[in-house]
Amino acid sequence: MPSVPGPDFAAFVRQANAGVWQRHRALLDALPALAPRADHQARLEALGDPDLTRLTAEYLPLTFSRRHGDPSRPWNRFDIRVRDDRGELVLDYQGNWRDIFQNWEALGCAQPEFLEQMVAKFVNASTVDGHNPYRIGRAGIDWEVPEPDHPWSTIGYWGDHQIVYLTRLLELARAHHPDRLATSLTRPEFAYADVPYRLRSYDQLVADPRTTIEFDAARHAEIVARAAALGSDARLVHDAAGVYRVNLIEKLLVPALAKLASFVPGGGVWMNTQRPEWNDANNALVGYGVSAVTACYLERYLALVPDLLGHLADQPVALSREVATWLAATRAALARHRSLTTATEITDDDRGQVMRALGAAASTYRADVYARGFTGRSEVAVADVLALARDAGALLRHTLGQLRRPDDLIHAYLVLVPRGPDRFGLAPLAEMLEGQVAALATRALDDRAALAILDALPASRLYRADQHSYLLYPDRTMPRFLGKNRIAPAAAARAPLIGRLAADAAARVIVSDPDGTLRFHADLANADACAARLAALRTAGALPATADADADAAIAELLEVYEEVFEHRAFTGRSGTMFAYEGLGSVYWHMVGKLVLAIQERFLDATAAGADRDVRAALARHYHAVRAGMSGTAKSPTVWGAFPLDPYSHSPAHGGARQPGMTGQVKEEILIRLGELGVRVRAGRVTFAPHLLRRAEFLTEPDLFQPIAVDGQRLRIPLPPDTLAFTYCQVPVIYHLSTARRVIVTDATGARHEVPGDTLDAARSAAVFMRTGAVTRIDVDTAPGQP
Repeated sequence: MPSVPGPDFAAFVRQANAGVWQRHRALLDALPALAPRADHQARLEALGDPDLTRLTAEYLPLTFSRRHGDPSRPWNRFDIRVRDDRGELVLDYQGNWRDIFQNWEALGCAQPEFLEQMVAKFVNASTVDGHNPYRIGRAGIDWEVPEPDHPWSTIGYWGDHQIVYLTRLLELARAHHPDRLATSLTRPEFAYADVPYRLRSYDQLVADPRTTIEFDAARHAEIVARAAALGSDARLVHDAAGVYRVNLIEKLLVPALAKLASFVPGGGVWMNTQRPEWNDANNALVGYGVSAVTACYLERYLALVPDLLGHLADQPVALSREVATWLAATRAALARHRSLTTATEITDDDRGQVMRALGAAASTYRADVYARGFTGRSEVAVADVLALARDAGALLRHTLGQLRRPDDLIHAYLVLVPRGPDRFGLAPLAEMLEGQVAALATRALDDRAALAILDALPASRLYRADQHSYLLYPDRTMPRFLGKNRIAPAAAARAPLIGRLAADAAARVIVSDPDGTLRFHADLANADACAARLAALRTAGALPATADADADAAIAELLEVYEEVFEHRAFTGRSGTMFAYEGLGSVYWHMVGKLVLAIQERFLDATAAGADRDVRAALARHYHAVRAGMSGTAKSPTVWGAFPLDPYSHSPAHGGARQPGMTGQVKEEILIRLGELGVRVRAGRVTFAPHLLRRAEFLTEPDLFQPIAVDGQRLRIPLPPDTLAFTYCQVPVIYHLSTARRVIVTDATGARHEVPGDTLDAARSAAVFMRTGAVTRIDVDTAPGQP
């Protein structure tokens, strides 16, 4: 049974908040060595101390961390400690935001009794402006601090994975415990992370979208000093009474509003927080990049809102006054532009008007909260939150419908093209695998639209035949050195100032090769440097004499050509320059794992919904094809290029699988295997329906199964032919090939209970989730769906 070690919980409270620890020291010191989680939580909540309740709700007795594979990255400065100096078990976890929460998705399936704690830890570490810090652990949060003398130092807010992993945890929590989250929705038991970053105003974002965050050094010093006396709670937002507490509805609303503040109609979510995407191979897109990937996950997140809040539709909820105002302004902006949800084309003006309306609402909110903090609470109808999810979801679905390419794939990223005050165009980048994965995960596409993507993938440039799998990005031939920085004759003709400056070597803007090729001067590092050189020439009277308006237009034309030549706005970073890892020609196995999982989820949902047989059969075919391409055991070592049973990071075009270890693919494999075994949880009930399992996996000869039971004892279970065995929440599950469909549950007394069909009732399911020992074995008569 999930239990809480009392002494460790007391140490956790002391580390987090010295004041709370002092108030309840006697009780904390007297906590039992081990207590059932539910009993522990009820005992402490009964004290009525909201800060103790908050800490209880997010405490996780974990004993492992997730360190990113690249130790050179600044967010990897943490330890993985499993034992202390005396050899005793250490309950601790540290990691960067992405790797902690993506792994907790799989952990939550194995330890569902702690799913609500995972959600609490997640939302308590998100900020007032809807983002999250880069590192998280038992001891709280951490953020990057500028290092002026470090050439690789930067700061940034994370974004897309915040939405996708929160969605996954919420979906899992609701599936396992339909009523638990409901009790937290309106109770003020959650907090905000106090990260000393300040996002600039909307006008400043537009003016310089690559420099959008200011570091509040004074605030940082204040928090650090406060933490020395108080503990890790010092890194949360405080008011006069202590840690500022809000309800779960507010914590779920703010990140959605933040993403909508950067919504670009027809494109996705504007990447404007310096390091907004956790696919760090694409981080150079920051500033002008627009993520359709994040838009897909945001649509799924908003689609979950009615399921979570629908039962409260006729009730009010207390929100922080500033959040309530932000909600109202965002709703008003969406209402003014509701007609765009049926528009066949979105103009640059339409796009700019929506961006300004949504961006200005968020900008006003941030300015108020940064300056004064929260100033009180306002009652808001839950129906207003539901209306936001409905209206925003409709606009997102319209945008995702416009992102289909002629080859039936979906655009993953686009580039924002400024075309004047509040006018923005969009230019798509090349196809990318993560865009297809995100589209398959969204609720905006039906199954036949999903099949169109899957049918298009093998014929696309993403397919790599030798691995029967998919590249992250299409490979391409990179230009040689002299093939770069070439101004096309047509571009020079379009911008006459280029020819005039080519004749003036002293201007140092345009140079001409002996063969007549025009190039920009070598010391113009970027468009800003080019603009500054032209401004200096204009001030000095060195530009051809023209009227001011004509000069402005001529300079603008030249700068447009500069961007065409170098495409700095479309530069993705490592993904466009490297030839391994997440680079050109490389299969990145974690993303392939995400593709497999997305197809599997589509198939299982279609099966549960009774979709047409042809749809289910097509989804199953695609699933097994992509699954086989990901599996080293389905290939020879020569083809795989490495030992076939290890997980690997990537397979570059010039070699076999590389970088073995605990990659993100491992998490996906755990989830994939559960799905193949047919283990699904809905409305608090667990189902065993292995539609994707192959009969070839069943035993052909007798064997012995030796799992470790919930009481820690090793079992010895003889297995006859035509069986398959695994454990689920440490309960042995034995599948028997049969034309019948029934489940036989063995209880703690040894009695066997037959359950018709393939789904356990809520009580027995809860006993399995909680590891109570009331269910000691589950036998399933089943006919797997595949030969």
